[in-house]
Amino acid sequence: MRTISAMFGVAAAILLSSAMARADEVPHPLPPPALDNPLASGDAQVATLAGGCYWGMQEVFEHIKGVKQVVAGFTGKPQDRNDASRVGRGAKPAESVQITFDPAQISYGKLLQIYFSAAHDPTQEDKQGPDVGEQYRSNIFYADDMQKKIAEAYIAQLGKAHAFKNDIATEVTPLRYFRRVPESEQDYYLKHPDLPYIVLVDGPKMVALQKIFPDFYLAQPVTL
Repeated sequence: MRTISAMFGVAAAILLSSAMARADEVPHPLPPPALDNPLASGDAQVATLAGGCYWGMQEVFEHIKGVKQVVAGFTGKPQDRNDASRVGRGAKPAESVQITFDPAQISYGKLLQIYFSAAHDPTQEDKQGPDVGEQYRSNIFYADDMQKKIAEAYIAQLGKAHAFKNDIATEVTPLRYFRRVPESEQDYYLKHPDLPYIVLVDGPKMVALQKIFPDFYLAQPVTL
């Protein structure tokens, strides 16, 4: 969760610099996963992804066709839930979103393609833009073996193709729990559209989403 002080002074300058740097980049689609589930009717499925502040992650995935609901919260590794005193790697749950989607309209692999292409920078370790800390890490939390296989295969595919200048830092770990944040933090970008953080940090993500995935972009978001 960002504080008011993060909107001003040095932090505001960092946000502006980060936004300007991204504005100079031309969004480009990454190749789709070679391994993926085929589209098929069935029960709704859930993807749990962490990639920096959940404000922006929620905004991106609420604008995707086939997504039924996006909930912001915190997800941890197996040891995170009841051991807040831990120090070192794995001590902090990650800001994340749980995405409920229709497998007949969009696949798990397509969600990962969007995640890597537009939702965040997977090469940043324990940070995203102006947000620094392990809670902002890039992390895929898989719900079953197939999600694990698709995620690991896609990361290997992108690495082999040198899709990014730097190595991918995204972790792939089992989903153990998800803690939903209060309603005041849900759909935060809609409640505070003029907040500098929302405009400067999350705005470019939406521009990239519309340019890279026009066929999947949903103008009217699916909100809580």
